[in-house]
Amino acid sequence: MTHVAIMGGGIGGVSMAYELRHHLGRQVEITLVSDRDTFQFTPSNPWVAVGWRTQEKVEVPLRPHLARHGIAFVPTGVKQVRPDANRLELADGQTLDYDYLVVATGPELAFDEIPGCGPHGGYSQSVCTTPHGKQAFEALEALCADPGPVVVGAAQGASCFGPAYEYAFVLDRELRRRKLRHKVPMTFVTAEPYIGHLGLNGVGDTKGMLESELRNRDIPWITNAKTERIDAETLHVVEVDDDGKDKRRHALPAKMSMILPPFRGIPALEGTGDLVNPRRFVQIDNFQRNPTYTNIYAVGVCVAIPPVQKTPLPCGVPKTGFMIETMANAAARNIRDQIDGKPASYVATWNAFCLADYGNGGAAILAVPQTPPRNINWAVEGWWAHYAKVAYEWYFMRKLKKGIVEPFYEKWVMRLLGANKVHKEPMVHQQPPRQAAE
Repeated sequence: MTHVAIMGGGIGGVSMAYELRHHLGRQVEITLVSDRDTFQFTPSNPWVAVGWRTQEKVEVPLRPHLARHGIAFVPTGVKQVRPDANRLELADGQTLDYDYLVVATGPELAFDEIPGCGPHGGYSQSVCTTPHGKQAFEALEALCADPGPVVVGAAQGASCFGPAYEYAFVLDRELRRRKLRHKVPMTFVTAEPYIGHLGLNGVGDTKGMLESELRNRDIPWITNAKTERIDAETLHVVEVDDDGKDKRRHALPAKMSMILPPFRGIPALEGTGDLVNPRRFVQIDNFQRNPTYTNIYAVGVCVAIPPVQKTPLPCGVPKTGFMIETMANAAARNIRDQIDGKPASYVATWNAFCLADYGNGGAAILAVPQTPPRNINWAVEGWWAHYAKVAYEWYFMRKLKKGIVEPFYEKWVMRLLGANKVHKEPMVHQQPPRQAAE
């Protein structure tokens, strides 16, 4: 029996497992490998970091739900991928052979690239994982007991800037609720060339919208900010000019900081040749498949996507939950066709659709396609966006538990907008090959 292995137990990995089972039935054996035994709903981490969600609320055990659909689960990390041998070397010393492999691991968080960065031995917090969010909430409680300045932002090389804005806004809201905001000056720092760039060269009027939101909350900002190092109570930032040359240095006092780190591919992908680019992101063609190892697919944040434009500091392209689900849908159909001896023909059109929470409102952002020029290019704010994100959290947690595949927005909402569809092969000629380095 054909064996498909999936690396990663997040949005991409779980979506991939269910899509494969749906499209291939019981004719394949599916094994999901993850270095943690729970699914974490990453978009809710900013809420965890301010105490609006508990870790237990946004985590679900993987094994029982996968088992219900006949999907095997291996709760250990992967030490090394051996693409030439079709084998995974696991962290516990075992090996796992596969006929097809889907990499859906997300990134490695490169805290080590910035001295003092990160919650593990460093001085900054993170909302990239749910345990990080829980630790950030503990840091918030300490801050409230002894208020002082805060710095929030995203370092050079980050590939998702939205959570930094969300965390700044919900933190502002929580501090106001506690009547402590006047004791906590806040600064926003980002590697983006301007506020609202988001790794996408803006969408609609995100620049004006997010500048206005920061201004209304008395949060000054520094753009083109290269985070140099983080000390116990100081964050050192170098502001660069449009050519990437140092322009101004800032030593920002920080009783607490939350900085999104640079992203890179996981260590298990080191030394895999043409499977990855220099940052260890997986290189894929239009069918989510590696051009060299055609039995290896990739979905999610681990995928190499070229930057939308050259910026003074590296700004990665975000991969939203909506985009990741359509990647998984296309990959599953192509694996089915490849097993049946047919050429791969399904393409997930890469569009950016994001729900951003402000705590007392929010925004919806849609770029179709994500790379300019676009057919749809809008961003709109409203109180409803907060509840839309709450609804998406409920939907995806239910999807995990029930094994739902095609997203409701793919079937109805997004089709009305002409976005996030999975297309047959003719669409390939409307977009460039997906092999450029991130």
